[in-house]
Amino acid sequence: MDSVESNLFQENKIISTHFDASADIVFAEGEAKNILSQCPDGFATLIITSPPYNIGKKYETKTRLDEYIQQLRPTIQEIVRVLNPKGSLCWQVGNYVENGEVFPLDIYFYPIFKEMGLQLRNRIIWTFEHGLHCSIRFSGRYETLLWFTKSEEFIFNLDAVRVPSKYPGKTNFRPGPKYGLPSGNPLGKNPGDVWRLMVHEWEVGLWNIPNVKANHPEKTLHPCQFPIELVERCVLAMTSENDWVLDPFSGVGSSMLAAVRHNRHAMGCEKEATYVEEAKRRMDLLFSGKLPYRPLGKPVYQPSGKEKVAQIPIAWLEEQKQ
Repeated sequence: MDSVESNLFQENKIISTHFDASADIVFAEGEAKNILSQCPDGFATLIITSPPYNIGKKYETKTRLDEYIQQLRPTIQEIVRVLNPKGSLCWQVGNYVENGEVFPLDIYFYPIFKEMGLQLRNRIIWTFEHGLHCSIRFSGRYETLLWFTKSEEFIFNLDAVRVPSKYPGKTNFRPGPKYGLPSGNPLGKNPGDVWRLMVHEWEVGLWNIPNVKANHPEKTLHPCQFPIELVERCVLAMTSENDWVLDPFSGVGSSMLAAVRHNRHAMGCEKEATYVEEAKRRMDLLFSGKLPYRPLGKPVYQPSGKEKVAQIPIAWLEEQKQ
C-alpha cells in the first residue's frame, strides 16, 4: 500500500492511493470514472461533490452545455453504482453562463439522476454574501445542493445538525395536554432548505455559509473551493462513524477533511496532481492541529460599521456634494 510521509503515521491511519477496504484515507489521482470503475458496488454511504461547472477554469475545458452534461454521464453512472443502497448523494452545483444567459446546472442534472433511479430528498440552497459582481443582472449569491438517496431507507441524523432556535421559549397554544409547554425541540430546530423570502424570519432555512474567498481561513490554491463547514453538516446528518465518504472531484480535499474530522473513512478522486498534494498537505495539518479551519456553525461575521472598509469612501461623499 502506498503511503505519504506525514503526521498521519503518528495517528496510525492507513493511507492508500486506491480503494482498499482496510484503508482510512484514500488519495486517488486520476479521472474519477476510471478510478471508480475499480471500486466495489455500494461501498460509499455518502458521496458529496461539486463537479467542474464548465466555466473555463484551468482544470477544465469549456464545451457546449449539452456536451458537458453528456461527458459527465459515464462518471455519474459509476457514482450511482458505488453508492450504498441506504446511502446519499449530495451534488452541489452553481450556474453555467453563456453570453449573459444563466443556465441553472441543477435543473440539467436532475433528470439524469432521476433516470438512474435516485430520489430527491432536498434541493438545498447554499447562500453566501460575497462573489462575482454583475452589472447586467443581479449578482449571484447562492449555489444549489441536490440531496438524493438510492432508496426510501436512508440515514438521516437530524439531531446531529440541529441549529439554535431563535425563540426557544415558544409554547404550544392549542388546547390539550401540551398547552403552555415548550413547542420546540430542546436540541434546536431543523436547519431547513428554503428561501428567506418565503417564510418568517425565525423559520429561515438558508444555509448561510461563507464561500472560500481570499480572506477565508481555509483558502488554498484552488479557485473554486468547498468550505469544510458545508460538507460537515452532510457528513453528520447522512452518515455514521466509520462509514465511507467519497468525493469524486475532490480538489484540495475539503470533503475528505470533513469526513476524517468526524471519524469517517474518506476517499477522494482528483486528476490534478497539484491539488492531490495540497489535499495531503491539509490532511497533515489536520492531524498536527494546525489546519486553518472555520468552525461548524460559527456565525457569519457582521461588520460593526467602525471598520474602514465598512465606511462610505470620502470620494463618494464628495461626488454627492457636486
